[in-house]
Amino acid sequence: MSHTLGIAIESLVAALLMVTIGYCMLLNTRLKRLKADEHSLKATIAELITATEIAERAIGGLKHTVRDVNEHLGSQLTLAEQMSQQLKKQLAEGDNVFRRLSRIAIAARPATAEEPPEAPRASTAKAVAAAAEAFSDRRRSNGLAA
Repeated sequence: MSHTLGIAIESLVAALLMVTIGYCMLLNTRLKRLKADEHSLKATIAELITATEIAERAIGGLKHTVRDVNEHLGSQLTLAEQMSQQLKKQLAEGDNVFRRLSRIAIAARPATAEEPPEAPRASTAKAVAAAAEAFSDRRRSNGLAA
């Protein structure tokens, strides 16, 4: 009986050893896959780091460009504001000249007894230009114009 018991124990140990060897082989294949996944993950992380660095450089370039555009746009806005002020002054001067020409044109009309002199009124630019031209023609014909 001791012989059979020894063989049974040895058989049980051999079977357990076979199961252990099979399980070790399974773990070995899983570890190999894990190592392969680790290498691909490291490659992915390296690519991600590279892409992040490129993006950071691009963002820095964009910030620089935005600063340049803001400075340029600011100077352009300042110039536009100055031009606007200049145009306002010129329009005011033009309006003043227009009023003076209107007064001259009204004063140059021959006075008739039927029509009382009218107060200066707003008229179109063509009418004012025609009146100014007529006035200058009359002045030239009288020899008063230079």
